[in-house]
Amino acid sequence: MADTHFLRLVHVDPLFAVVDKPSGLLAVPGRGPDRQDCVVSRFRRCFADAIDQPAVHRLDMDTSGLMVLARSREAHRNLSRQFQQRRVGKVYVALLEGRVRRRSGTIRLAFRLDPDNRPRQVLDPVRGKPGITRWRVLAIEGDRTRIEFVPLTGRTHQLRLHAAHPLGLGCPIVGDRLYGSGTRSGEMLLHAAELAFAHPATGLRLLFRSPPPF
Repeated sequence: MADTHFLRLVHVDPLFAVVDKPSGLLAVPGRGPDRQDCVVSRFRRCFADAIDQPAVHRLDMDTSGLMVLARSREAHRNLSRQFQQRRVGKVYVALLEGRVRRRSGTIRLAFRLDPDNRPRQVLDPVRGKPGITRWRVLAIEGDRTRIEFVPLTGRTHQLRLHAAHPLGLGCPIVGDRLYGSGTRSGEMLLHAAELAFAHPATGLRLLFRSPPPF
C-alpha cells in the first residue's frame, strides 16, 4: 500500500513549495473517494495553513518530477500568471521506445481531445491547438533513446503525443499507457527534471533540478 502521507519537499518558502512528485500519483484530486490521494492532499497535510487549491500547474498522473505549489493566494496568482505568460522554464527527460535517428529538433503539431476516447489527444491541424517542443537526444541506450524535452507550450499530453506520433519522433515514451505499450500506472518514464520561475515576491529567478529516477 502506498504511503499516503509522504511527499518529497525539494524547497520550502513562506510563499510556495517545490515538490518532487512520484510517477503514479495524481497531481490534484480526481473523481470518487478512491482518487483523493494526490500531491495537493498530501501538501495540505504538510502545511496546515495551505490554501484550498495550492496547485499552480499539473503533471500527468504517470509523469514524475517537479511541481510548484503556492502557500498564499497572492503567490498563486503570481505563479499562475507566469505559467500563462510562458515565463516558466521547464525541462523534461524521457526514455523512448526505439532509436531516434536525428539528434535534435523542434516539433510543431496541433492536437485536441478525442471525445470518444478520453483523455487521449489526436492530431488535428485544423481544430487542434498548436503544441511546440524542442528536443535533443541525450543517449542511445540499447533499443531505447534518452531524450531531453523543452516544451514551449503547455498542451495536454504534449510531450507524450510529440514523442509517439509518426509526425513527431515516432517513438512512444516507455510505459505510456495511452500512446505506447504501458500496462499499469507508474510505469511511464517521463520526468520533470528542471523548473525555473521568478520568486513571487522578490522577482529573483529560481532554478530547481531533480535527477530522473530512471
